[in-house]
Amino acid sequence: MGSLSIWHWLIVLVVVVLVFGTGKLKNAGSDLGKAVKGFKDGVKGGEEERQANVPPQQQVADKSPTTIDVETREKNRS
Repeated sequence: MGSLSIWHWLIVLVVVVLVFGTGKLKNAGSDLGKAVKGFKDGVKGGEEERQANVPPQQQVADKSPTTIDVETREKNRS
């Protein structure tokens, strides 16, 4: 009783299409896609702006935070 089967979702889809029509649903889908794309571009632009404000020495250090400098020594086997 708690979960809806595929038939419930199909009936809901048919009712939504009958109420709103395919034209309005198509416009709503394209508007939603444009909004998501705008949000992604805004987030990406914020990251680029933040990187532009960081001094060059920190930019190099931030690009590979997993790099570890180590000194190696040879081990003599006798």
